[in-house]
Amino acid sequence: MYFASRLHAGRLLAQQIVPRYKDEPTAVLALSDGGVVVGMQISQQLSCSLGMLLVDEIELPHEAIAIAGMTQDGSFAYNHEFSTGEIEEMVSEYRGFLEEKKIEKMQAMHRLLSNDGLVRKELLQDRNIVVVSDGMSSGFSIDLALQFLKPVSYKKLIVATPMASIKAVDRMHILADDIYCLNVLEDYISTDHYYDTPDVPDHTALTKAVATLIKQWNP
Repeated sequence: MYFASRLHAGRLLAQQIVPRYKDEPTAVLALSDGGVVVGMQISQQLSCSLGMLLVDEIELPHEAIAIAGMTQDGSFAYNHEFSTGEIEEMVSEYRGFLEEKKIEKMQAMHRLLSNDGLVRKELLQDRNIVVVSDGMSSGFSIDLALQFLKPVSYKKLIVATPMASIKAVDRMHILADDIYCLNVLEDYISTDHYYDTPDVPDHTALTKAVATLIKQWNP
């Protein structure tokens, strides 16, 4: 299944999510620039707040998948696809490299943040949280979102994405209370591949839009 645009995919997801959650306190948390475009369609129809959580992965030399990841507040998690033994071995070998990467990733995310930030945890408190991505090749971004949400007392974690790989959906079933995925892919090529129109605005324009939306909501 292909989508005309992220805006179109967001509207399709909203058609499924809104009837279930329109009368409940809800907040939308996007995990990428593309996720903001998708998530805006959901938040507008739910009349709820929209935030953006910056996440980044840390890769080791010669490894095909990331060993760990971080969020904008420094929350950190190792990739569940590695066993505890594998992680301990890689951390022992690359400890200095990992510490350097943590600092590098945090500095990069801080440069991307607006002065007001892109998400306020108090706007997530005691609400259903719809975590939105424009596509998931793995479920690791959900793990990172959960690390960020540890201090938040929320009602349900809802994952919404236009498409996801089989292993990402498997992870959703473990971590989420509710799932909305329009297309499950056995061979996930790349997120952009499944959209006819590249409709992700410039990051600076997106952060300004998100910051404006956040200011409109008071906890």
